[in-house]
Amino acid sequence: MNFDYTEKSLQLQKAVSDFMEQHLFPLEQEYEEFTANNLWQNFPKLKDLKELAKEHNLWNLFLPKAYGELSPGLTNLEYAPLAEIMGRLVWSSEVFNCSAPDTGNMEVLAKYGNVAQKEQWLNPLMDGKIRSAFLMTEPEVASSDATNIQTSILKDGDHYVINGRKWWSSGAMNPHTKIFILMGKTNAEAPRLIQQSMILIPKETRGVNIVRPLRVFGSMDSPEGHAEIELKNVRVPLENLIQNEGDGFKIAQGRLGPGRIHHCMRLIGAAQRSLELMCKRVAQRTTFGKQVSSYSSIRQHIALSKCEIQQARLLTLQAADKIDKYGISEAKDLISMIKIVVPQMTQTVVDRAIQAFGGMGVCQDTPLARFWIYARCLRLADGPDEVHQYQLGRNTVKEYL
Repeated sequence: MNFDYTEKSLQLQKAVSDFMEQHLFPLEQEYEEFTANNLWQNFPKLKDLKELAKEHNLWNLFLPKAYGELSPGLTNLEYAPLAEIMGRLVWSSEVFNCSAPDTGNMEVLAKYGNVAQKEQWLNPLMDGKIRSAFLMTEPEVASSDATNIQTSILKDGDHYVINGRKWWSSGAMNPHTKIFILMGKTNAEAPRLIQQSMILIPKETRGVNIVRPLRVFGSMDSPEGHAEIELKNVRVPLENLIQNEGDGFKIAQGRLGPGRIHHCMRLIGAAQRSLELMCKRVAQRTTFGKQVSSYSSIRQHIALSKCEIQQARLLTLQAADKIDKYGISEAKDLISMIKIVVPQMTQTVVDRAIQAFGGMGVCQDTPLARFWIYARCLRLADGPDEVHQYQLGRNTVKEYL
């Protein structure tokens, strides 16, 4: 399969790669040490790095052409390699203002927000002045089926009143996060797919209580954080509703499609860097009188990893291309396929690299442990493996009937 990239896309791929090599990779260990020892504080050099990225016109690269003047003019397919390059360093996408959950939240506001919502929240997000969080998952119900969500959004005069409990609210602990987008129920009696709505809640609103940060495989994932949040009689104006009551699922589908491309391409970048690190490691070490790279099992792991990464890359690029040409609904099966394939592939490749590194592979001296956690979490986030397998299997059976 051949993908023809524009000259602009190819130039941006080189520019992002060069920027990271020159400005970000030299700070990798310093960033890790700072965030490990300073909970809920942003890396001090991050602000200057963001300004530098703006100066190099490497800013807000993710919004596709359909967003007009908000977009740098790239398609989803053209942005995909940039996401892969950013995925080689787990925190780099924020430097270019291309990190989740902000990208999805900005896309929601750009596509569905009204003029006032864009002015108050989208503009500062796109300027990188604030961060955001997305509140969907709940501890009391299986949130892989979004119709289970119980948080209530009820009209009371000129306000909505929100009550419920959320968790795995990514980004909520970040000190620069100022706005939440919450999905909840505005009408429990409506047909199943129009019960839900999305609403904007400023973080400092009365009744919003961050109960605790959640550890991820023992890590606090600072400064992003994944919070459990209690919402008790939280009141926001009616104009904070995004679009209309019952539009929550429609908005969610528009948010998740491109976001899954971004996640998968970042994971492919992590897998690719893990393979490169593994190759360098086994070429430098000896055991029992032999160079580690000469062992058949190591060579098999490297060969399989290279095949699996390229397969996943091509599948994800195909999904991005189909979104561009035919829309998210026509690409839904490919989106399910990449969500099933890519996190598992990355987890497997990173695990092989960890095994080749030995003890060094599980400590802070390499990015492998963070890569592994990222891949394992993405097998749950944005829909667990089983949900995508269920839907893809159902659609495939229908296709042949």
